[in-house]
Amino acid sequence: MVELSAKTPCADLLPLTVGALTLSEVAPTVMTTLSPYEGCRDALSAALEARYGLRWPKPNRSTAKAGVRLLWFGRDMALLSGAAPDRALSDHAALVDQSDGWAAVQLSGARAEDALARLCPVDLRPSVFKRGHTARCDLRHMMASITRLGPASFQIMVFRSMAETLVEDVKTAMEAVAARG
Repeated sequence: MVELSAKTPCADLLPLTVGALTLSEVAPTVMTTLSPYEGCRDALSAALEARYGLRWPKPNRSTAKAGVRLLWFGRDMALLSGAAPDRALSDHAALVDQSDGWAAVQLSGARAEDALARLCPVDLRPSVFKRGHTARCDLRHMMASITRLGPASFQIMVFRSMAETLVEDVKTAMEAVAARG
């Protein structure tokens, strides 16, 4: 009989440190997309605030509290991570479990923006892309979600099937930044 075991998307690939930059896998967690029904965004936002202390995010923004993050994920869509969705949310929105569909990594260290600038067309300078800002954009040739977590820290998410490519592309960018001193 074959023995199966669960693996994270970046198993055996991370953590990785190159120069002052570190790429590590974000521990897998419950992830659920929320898409409000027509005319229900305000009610959904109130339900989110009552349950998690988080309001519906503005475009390109995220909020977090007590290990739960609510991330803008596109027009009329947000990603709730870090907690299972309260069933009451389904009165106001379509809920879709995304937990196994995404690979999430954290890039941190001095010049993290420089590494990401080699891969995506978004201005990630701290004066423009502040803590809590998020963007859905191309990361080289993959669709990604990039969120600034702190002064020199980003969360990057891609489809799980692209995890190895993500690690390889970010590693190459980290090496290029390190080589420039």
